[in-house]
Amino acid sequence: MKRIVIIPAGGKGIRTGFSKPKQFVKVKDKELIVFSLETFQKNKRIDEIIISVDPEYFNLIERLRKKYKLTKISKIIEGGKRRQDSVYNALSAIYADKNDLMIVHDAVRPLLPQNVLNRAIKTAEKKGNAVVCISGSNTLIKGKNIIQSYIERNDILYVQTPQIFRYGVLLEAMKKANKDKFYATDESMLVKRTGRKVNITEGSTLNFKVTTKEDFQLFKSLV
Repeated sequence: MKRIVIIPAGGKGIRTGFSKPKQFVKVKDKELIVFSLETFQKNKRIDEIIISVDPEYFNLIERLRKKYKLTKISKIIEGGKRRQDSVYNALSAIYADKNDLMIVHDAVRPLLPQNVLNRAIKTAEKKGNAVVCISGSNTLIKGKNIIQSYIERNDILYVQTPQIFRYGVLLEAMKKANKDKFYATDESMLVKRTGRKVNITEGSTLNFKVTTKEDFQLFKSLV
């Protein structure tokens, strides 16, 4: 069984207000995506990494691969309009056994702890899939300008990545979604709508997604 990481990195990152996609913004003279890639490069369980990205950045990824000795990067392919398209392009570009594990991770979650990654992989190996989540710690409400009601948070989880599925299952779910013209914000939605159970594993507050300039400031302070 192989463990293949898919990094959908085709996003424009417009919410950050930078002139380039946020995954290529430098922090301490290193592109944000490199921090994410190094997590998987260092993990002995990972066999290879595939990156889906705008062709404009192919050369940059090649330079980063050489500069930081990211030897597990096996393919750099064209990303799609949406995250779902980028992941599907990656699945379509590789040859894998139906039981190989596809580990999808956001390019801009640069602080994924190794123990969180290993726990998710072990769960997926045993149960077929795993989605990393964290529990809600704040009071949750419904409302716009005023509080309308409170939401019981005991059963509320925040979904993170990585999300891990067997190649055959994820490809089937992607093809069904494309046929139905259904677009989801993550892979777990696609697999769940095929009728399969999706397993939850514990994440970490360190594994946050860098989306805004405030997130960048937090990341800078942590590294």
